[in-house]
Amino acid sequence: TIEILTPDFLRKEGALEQVVAAKPDVFNHNLETVPSRYLTVRPGARYFHSIRLLQRVKEMDPTIFTKSGIMVGLGEERHEVLQVMDDLRSADVDFLTIGQYLQPSLKHHAVMRYVTPDEFGGYEKVAYTKGFLMVSASPLTRSSHHAGEDFAKLQAARDAANR
Repeated sequence: TIEILTPDFLRKEGALEQVVAAKPDVFNHNLETVPSRYLTVRPGARYFHSIRLLQRVKEMDPTIFTKSGIMVGLGEERHEVLQVMDDLRSADVDFLTIGQYLQPSLKHHAVMRYVTPDEFGGYEKVAYTKGFLMVSASPLTRSSHHAGEDFAKLQAARDAANR
């Protein structure tokens, strides 16, 4: 199983097409946070460019599973996380990860809040109702954790949805 984690390929003409042509099993591009936090958390990135990137993967090859993740605890509001879910589903993203942001160094953005396990559980339930095939939401969730096991679950979920 091959899962790739990609950048946004800004100003790299043809790069996305090359990656999709290689037919990875899972194409992962993390949004990292909600749009209102992009200027401080991801200053060089563009939220809607990332959404469109994920959508284009599905347009080029609908058989490739798409995946994205965000971190919470950066000052986002619940309604913003729910909007990210809607945006990802509009791009036909299959798999969503939501994890707690942990500040890697004093130079990085501070943790604004620790999200409770119950809140993560609520996010997971909502995400499934929105149509994600798979959701991993917990304080310690990371986008590549358990990737091999997750692929088998994704395949089973797609098969069940197509019956």
